[in-house]
Amino acid sequence: MPRENKAKRGRREEKKEEKALKRKREKGEDDTPRQKKQKSQDEDPAENDDVKITGLDNDYIPLVDEADTAATERPFYGMLEDEEQEYFRHADELLELNDFPSEEERSLFLENVYREADGKELKIACSQSCSRLMERLILLSSAEQKKKLFEKFAGNFAHLVQHRFASHCCETLFIQSAPVVTEELIADSKKNKDVEEKDVVSMETLFLQTLDELEGKMTFLLTDRFASHTLRVLLVVLSGRALEQASTRSLLQSKKKEKISITGLDTSPTELTLSKRSVPSSFHFAVEKIISDTIATMDTSFIRILATHPTGNPTLQLLLELELSNPNTKKGTNAAEKTIISALLPDNIEEEGSESATFVNGILYDAIGSRLLETICTFAPGKLFKSLYRSTFKSRLGALARNEISSYPTIRVLNRLSKEDLEEAIEQIIPQLEGLVQRSRTTVIKTLFERCAARGADTTALTAALATAYGSDPSTIILKIASIDDLSSLLSTVFPTAPSPTDDSKPPTRPAPPLKPSPPQLHGSLLAQALLSIPGPPSELIQTGLLALPSETLLALSLYATTTHILQSALQPTSNNTPFRRKLIHAFLFPSSSTTTQQRHPTIQTLALSPTGSHVLNTLLLSTSTPSALFSLTERIATTLTTSEHLLRDSFSGRIVWRNWSLDLFKRRRGEWVNTIKAHASSLASVQQPSVPAHVEPEDGELGEKKKDKGKAGKDKKGKGKPEHNPKGKANPEGKSAIQLAREKFAAAKAEKLAGGSSNSRPSFKNVGAKGRGTGANAT
Repeated sequence: MPRENKAKRGRREEKKEEKALKRKREKGEDDTPRQKKQKSQDEDPAENDDVKITGLDNDYIPLVDEADTAATERPFYGMLEDEEQEYFRHADELLELNDFPSEEERSLFLENVYREADGKELKIACSQSCSRLMERLILLSSAEQKKKLFEKFAGNFAHLVQHRFASHCCETLFIQSAPVVTEELIADSKKNKDVEEKDVVSMETLFLQTLDELEGKMTFLLTDRFASHTLRVLLVVLSGRALEQASTRSLLQSKKKEKISITGLDTSPTELTLSKRSVPSSFHFAVEKIISDTIATMDTSFIRILATHPTGNPTLQLLLELELSNPNTKKGTNAAEKTIISALLPDNIEEEGSESATFVNGILYDAIGSRLLETICTFAPGKLFKSLYRSTFKSRLGALARNEISSYPTIRVLNRLSKEDLEEAIEQIIPQLEGLVQRSRTTVIKTLFERCAARGADTTALTAALATAYGSDPSTIILKIASIDDLSSLLSTVFPTAPSPTDDSKPPTRPAPPLKPSPPQLHGSLLAQALLSIPGPPSELIQTGLLALPSETLLALSLYATTTHILQSALQPTSNNTPFRRKLIHAFLFPSSSTTTQQRHPTIQTLALSPTGSHVLNTLLLSTSTPSALFSLTERIATTLTTSEHLLRDSFSGRIVWRNWSLDLFKRRRGEWVNTIKAHASSLASVQQPSVPAHVEPEDGELGEKKKDKGKAGKDKKGKGKPEHNPKGKANPEGKSAIQLAREKFAAAKAEKLAGGSSNSRPSFKNVGAKGRGTGANAT
């Protein structure tokens, strides 16, 4: 880790340079030092009080007055000594490794670090090498320790949020303290009134004190390179939005942000971070005050400049979203006040040449401004959205969908259209489908199909046009949708050819590097998965294409990172795709004619040994177990896997497949394995399809094999000796014959004998894990 950069850091060094420059001016020397200093300031945009605005004729626009320059000067908190810096660097390494014997040992170490850092918190937060230590301390700190950090930072937040390194510490402190506010709010509601309250500052009060420090500086922080991120974090915390959603993470930080991690620390999202949090009423009032105070200090031209400003646009998006989602804005109670939406769209947008229409048309094709238009299209009230749709989108949906930038606001518009408007939009976009396919604008097509399924619109014409755009050849439509242009390169990647051992003339060549998925391939895979989830012509189009592919190509697709999800979606059991799944599994795993490639690479073994293909095998476990008519395929796959036991146990992904399929139980107690797999499949099916009860199997009435009858042994044993039993208590609900009842009785007796007669209920995974512990029989 690099040491602290001590060259020209802080206002103290700048004052020395200014004095030296003044002496040289008095002596009549040149202005070379001044130019050199100006260059060093330009290297760090965070030091400049003037932010350049792109896309304008003038060079820049000053965002703060010259009189306010003194207020924005940042203090210098001092430097860490070499011994202190070495100690904190070593502590950071220990916290990153997290190799402590127990939680108590780590807590004692944290207390020692906090004791050494007492009075040096501001120096550590502003240090290039030690600011990571502060973030890791915050991640491991208790609620009381976080409150102490708030108190140490108090009075300096306005400067810390603008610092290159300290701003990250503030972001981590705000995010990690947000759940504490909700927990204290819930605890206060459950607290007994007779209990005396302790004299402890609440986290709510600490956040409000932080806002008091930032009051009056919000306009400047909107466009600051580092403070804008911290301001967005603070607004998300105050509004109670979910912290772990993908949309929130992309709003708070960029993809290049360094992720501070701790080995072994459980960072899985909790309920307080995944869902909307309960926040005090003072936080809602604070958000409204921030929006009103910020808008009061900005004129209309400045707000429209922020719409295309690379730093101010994300914060303006968040402010606009919070304003439009406010119940008072929806009811129109604050219509007389100045708002962001009224500043952006001041007049009737349906009037040609109005300010609102000119502004919307100006940001429609702008890479930055279109993101603000997406927020308007998503959260605008119904009346405003209808006016916006009629004036801007309705007559030119096809042309807007083709464009690389305007297609994203178009997607937001399609998500809010009614069934009648959606059908009109389909008529406009169908002639443009071929152009959308050529430009890989599959996201628009995917949105169209999903909205048709949600609104109940007919998809026959849209599906036919899509098939025509892709060539209407079932044997190539899947490859074209997935943007697989060169099938031979894909096959050579997933099936590397080993050099001949007898050929010594050529050195052995390394296998080809794996293909890197491209954005068109990812979007094409998402389109195919969306079509498979829609019953009728869309799913039939993809199913026909999959059945037309040879087994070798299906295996290659299942081993590729993007296309494997298409196979997994196709194998998911639904109420009407059982015949298709049977045909696909036979064509995929058990083809009639085996080729040379399949002899070299057995399909099931190759899937089990591949980190990607093993997920397809896990999907096959559920697919063949539901309904019971396909259960014979489950046993056939399990038998094939047990023949390659030594290969599976030597592979990491193979061991996972062995455990998920409970193959140890399959080898030793076949009847119990059948009951276990069926119980697991029925539980998963009930979760995925809640409308169908877990005990109902669509093809139960068919004359099944003995394996299928064994699977119902657990149900028969619940009947306490009765020949049949169903959940409602009705005798023989399916009209079974005497030979069927005799077979079920025999299967129940055999299963009880195999299980040792210790249980009369269907075995659960808990029981299986207890019996198969240490043998890899625990199912997941």
